[in-house]
Amino acid sequence: MTSHRAPKPLTDPDRPVERAVNAALILAVLAGFGWIVGMIYTLVQWPL
Repeated sequence: MTSHRAPKPLTDPDRPVERAVNAALILAVLAGFGWIVGMIYTLVQWPL
């Protein structure tokens, strides 16, 4: 009897697509963190 299971995907961490996505996510998190810090700085420096 044959098996109808799909083959397991490759889990090689050195695939260039995964590395590019991980790098983009890290850059996005850093940019978001920088934006939040900039907004807090702006609010603190805002003349009351």
